[in-house]
Amino acid sequence: MGECDPRMSNTHNYRTGQVVEVTASDVAHGGWCVARPEGGPVVFVRHALPGERVLARVTEVTSRLVRAEAVVIRAASPDRVEPPCPHAGPGGCGGCDWQHAALPAQRALKAAVIRQQLKRLAGIEREVTVEPLPGDGGDGDDEAGPAGSRTAGLGWRTRVQFAVRGDGVAGLHAHRSHEVIDVGTCLIAHPVITDLAIPRRHWPGVVLVEAVAGTGSGESAVIVSPGGTGRSPARSVSIEGVTADSVLRRAGPRNRSLAPLRGRSYLSQRAAGRDWRVSAGAFWQVHPGAADALADAVLAALEPRPGDAALDLYCGAGLFAGVLAPAVGPGGTVIGVESDRAAIRDARHNLREWPWAQVRTGDVAGVLARRALPPARLVVADPPRAGLAREVIDYLSRPGNGAGRLAYVSCDPATLARDIALLAERGWELDGLRAFDAFPMTHHVECLAALSRAAPWTTPGPAAGQRPDSREMTSAVMDSGA
Repeated sequence: MGECDPRMSNTHNYRTGQVVEVTASDVAHGGWCVARPEGGPVVFVRHALPGERVLARVTEVTSRLVRAEAVVIRAASPDRVEPPCPHAGPGGCGGCDWQHAALPAQRALKAAVIRQQLKRLAGIEREVTVEPLPGDGGDGDDEAGPAGSRTAGLGWRTRVQFAVRGDGVAGLHAHRSHEVIDVGTCLIAHPVITDLAIPRRHWPGVVLVEAVAGTGSGESAVIVSPGGTGRSPARSVSIEGVTADSVLRRAGPRNRSLAPLRGRSYLSQRAAGRDWRVSAGAFWQVHPGAADALADAVLAALEPRPGDAALDLYCGAGLFAGVLAPAVGPGGTVIGVESDRAAIRDARHNLREWPWAQVRTGDVAGVLARRALPPARLVVADPPRAGLAREVIDYLSRPGNGAGRLAYVSCDPATLARDIALLAERGWELDGLRAFDAFPMTHHVECLAALSRAAPWTTPGPAAGQRPDSREMTSAVMDSGA
């Protein structure tokens, strides 16, 4: 097994492959537990739970910390369960962080992370509850999912990206590694994706295979990314035997465009009581219940009234714009902003029944910088994991732009907390925070922060010296993610 000595003076006394005995204290952002050996550096341990005493094998040593994975559990937490997937353990697939924890415990861990980030980065202490989505109760609730075969916390992921090894086998990456693990069947994949049997096929000349399922419709799409830079591998992809309704190939500079090989380029997704056209490569919530839950939460946070003006920043296929448009009515205005061209086509199609809902093309910060948008009282923003651009925060806080209520959707508690701090510096207040377990078995969580400004048309921005140092804030976010 190797050495077991937790009392090292600094990280230089640790080496990769060494085994140390540690006790996990609390959870950290990113699916880790923190161990603080006396006289030694902080050790971030995967596959452990708070309070457990474990033997942990060191996987990485930096100048500031040590990363490790628990290989033997000496004293187990009462929240520990047997992982349903044999690959969800040390040296295995990196897709699931918490399969060894009961679902209620997983949500408690995620809530603790959100509280940590709010307190550390925004100076806010707030109780947080992570809400399960339909079919993922975890308290004896084994409600069936879309295909009638889903148990709680499994079978939910409607988009899975498989990496392809040099021998043509499709699998999933090991944690923090380029190694591809042949997992056979991914247990968190939606049944529609499982039925495609991607790992059981060989994929010569391909480096990535994405499988996408349509919620409600049962449609499926497969997107292949050819390897190499020549033309022959791209054209050698065989679609014989692929049972998906649509097969597409990534093409163009950096594989950004999709070329249909068979079928159409979009799927039908079900949410908010209707169907939405969503391009196979465009963003859509991966849990079947997430879009519904978030649409309801956005409406509750913004409380739209007839005649209101609203912005949907990073609008994607137009989900939030599509639930705001009927609420504000023909006397109101809804403007979505999106940079992905496929998503823009989807949004315009999905919003076509409401002439007062429009979509503007371009990077959100760039569109706002051009002052091309009218004042709007309501704003919903669902940015990428990196969070809001500083230009967006400045725009929302600038006198004259009218923003008074903001619904901020985020899949990263650290960047959300950072941005809440920056917004607070500019006069915004956090009115409410909801969290949804939209990624069971993983460390990821979806949040909806409701913020408001009492007098958005008169409140000035911060003085020049009051802005938080962006380098300090970025460093804090990186530190929190271990």
